[in-house]
Amino acid sequence: MSSENGRSGGGAEGASAEQLALIRESVRKADVPRAKPRTWRGAALAKELPVARVLVDKGVLHLDRYFDYAVPQELDADAQPGVRVRVRFGAGRHRVREGRREGGGLIDGFLVERLAESDYSGPLAALAQVVSPERVLSEELLGLARSVADRYAGSLADVLQLAVPPRSARAEQRPSPKPLPPPQRPEAGSWARYEQGAAFLEALASGGGPRAVWNALPGPGWGEEIARAVAATLASGRGALVVVPDGRAVARVDAALTSLLGEGRHAVLTADAGPEKRYREWLAVRRGAVRAVVGTRAAMFAPVSDLGLVVIWDDGDDSHSEQHAPQPHAREVLLLRAAQDKCAFLLGGWSCTVEAAQLVGSGWARPLVAPREQVRALAPLVRTVGDGDLARDEAARAARLPTLAWQVVRDGLRHGPVLVQVPRRGYVPRMACANCRAPARCRHCSGPLEGQDGGALRCGWCGREESGWHCPECGGFRLRAQVVGARRTAEELGRAFPAVPVRTSGREHVLDTVPGAPALVVSTPGAEPVAEGGYAAALLLDGWAMLGRPDLRAGEDALRRWIAAAALVRPQGAGGTVVAVAEPTLRPVQALVRWDPVGHAVRELAERAELGFPPVSRMAAVSGEPQAVAEFLRTVALPRDAEVLGPVPVPATQAGRPRRTGAPPPGEHWERALVRVPPGSGAALASALKAAQAARMARGAGEAVVRVRIDPPDIG
Repeated sequence: MSSENGRSGGGAEGASAEQLALIRESVRKADVPRAKPRTWRGAALAKELPVARVLVDKGVLHLDRYFDYAVPQELDADAQPGVRVRVRFGAGRHRVREGRREGGGLIDGFLVERLAESDYSGPLAALAQVVSPERVLSEELLGLARSVADRYAGSLADVLQLAVPPRSARAEQRPSPKPLPPPQRPEAGSWARYEQGAAFLEALASGGGPRAVWNALPGPGWGEEIARAVAATLASGRGALVVVPDGRAVARVDAALTSLLGEGRHAVLTADAGPEKRYREWLAVRRGAVRAVVGTRAAMFAPVSDLGLVVIWDDGDDSHSEQHAPQPHAREVLLLRAAQDKCAFLLGGWSCTVEAAQLVGSGWARPLVAPREQVRALAPLVRTVGDGDLARDEAARAARLPTLAWQVVRDGLRHGPVLVQVPRRGYVPRMACANCRAPARCRHCSGPLEGQDGGALRCGWCGREESGWHCPECGGFRLRAQVVGARRTAEELGRAFPAVPVRTSGREHVLDTVPGAPALVVSTPGAEPVAEGGYAAALLLDGWAMLGRPDLRAGEDALRRWIAAAALVRPQGAGGTVVAVAEPTLRPVQALVRWDPVGHAVRELAERAELGFPPVSRMAAVSGEPQAVAEFLRTVALPRDAEVLGPVPVPATQAGRPRRTGAPPPGEHWERALVRVPPGSGAALASALKAAQAARMARGAGEAVVRVRIDPPDIG
């Protein structure tokens, strides 16, 4: 044993060197060299279609194009269009070995297509890795993502980050369930309450593609009505996609679909679901196992097979606007999908946005409304308290609760819960006529006028000062700032009704439902819980806090929030009453009293068309440091009919406070310019801004940041 060990140990060093030399020589002389993974040095290429066109996940505009890579023979089977890959990116021409480009950092991407030869004349790097053979990117999804990127002046990679969720290997390994056969056609149900409701469902069930703007009746039945529309589409053998603002709305539609169709026929896609669960549900949709999807804005790109219907509920809600680049709106994405897939489209809500009215006015969609007698039978009684009433009301001056509101709350608490809507904090006042309350606007561009420290007025869009303003409605010369905030509303109500429990809903703590027992429910807009049996009454306090927002959509948004709260109240025949503390002569308040959001949206659209406001025109916001914005505007090749408004200073971000999307970092002073174009020039505007932004990025990353946003939601 010992002598044997000694002999082998004494010759080990020489034998090892000799063996290594023989191995190297055999590798050099081998017909098929062994390839090194992720560089594939010396590897043979695929015999057919040896070129892979790849979209690299860089997300920068000057690299928003495809790059060609060589396909090693070992990856030929898995490297199919639509799979995730990893590639070497950033190697220059000087890093070429044996005719193959090498080097560069590993980066993720999507394989778009396979080609027989490349348009690029230089050497190609090889695909480093096929991450998974799962084909997650279809041609339809790629085309949709490209359309969204072009519309919003963004990069295709950024859109695909929103469209394709992060990979979960465990979810990919689990097989998706087998698809179920189409269900039976549903009955019309509550759709019969609408003039064309039954015909709309029949068109869906027969394979048609109707397009409608749906003004839903008050009450909690909208979830069931959406479920019936989805069921009718599934009965035709097609798929359906439903996008709602938040998780509470998802839960209602989810419950309605489960009750109507049973388990296993739809998937739920929300950003709040865990990564593995979300990806598992998304894969079931991509594989065709599930043909119906309901979710928040994260679901607007869901790859539904044979899409037959897209639905969006409450398109005016801020949650439908994506906060990540390029910040698309779910409504516009679904409109693109309806045009791309030639499928049915349903935009629904208790209220009506100006964009919805434009779809009907242009003839692209048909109105889906109920007769006025149905509306009056289901809507609550709406009463108002204006400034004149408050001035004459001793109780209102003492306790901030008008006598009428106190009486309605007292009577309502005898029969059930009472909802109290309190505006959110932080609304900035704008100027309005002191006589008729018409918003004060610039004579040059019709932007909102803002009060300055010295008492001067300045336009929030173009920055021009206004010295001789007078109201075009009544001829008045006096201005006033709108009231702001709720001012201890919950505390005042608690003192007024000490024996009644008070529940709050808003911010981090949002209630979904409340029992039908008497209680005061204080909620911020959008966080109103549903009461069992409906609320007995509702108070809409401090209406000026929402009407006084420095935003073009202030009136439309206030009406939408008021109607959303009032729709949860019992019908007038059952004693339901709503008290709105706002000037009764204003148009949004009158629309609430009449329960006529469609008429309000139509009149608002006509005024915006006359003044050149969105959505009739297209706008883009360019913001950043003053010098950078000025340089950007000098270099961009805008369309001839473009109009530049501004730039004007952007409100600074205070240290320690949450930073809004698009706001400057704390300590920096930014400016913003608005670019407006008439109808038909929106695509040219987006293309020009994208080209200018790409040129800035290509020149170097050291320049100051300039942000470009198409269709900004807060233009003033």
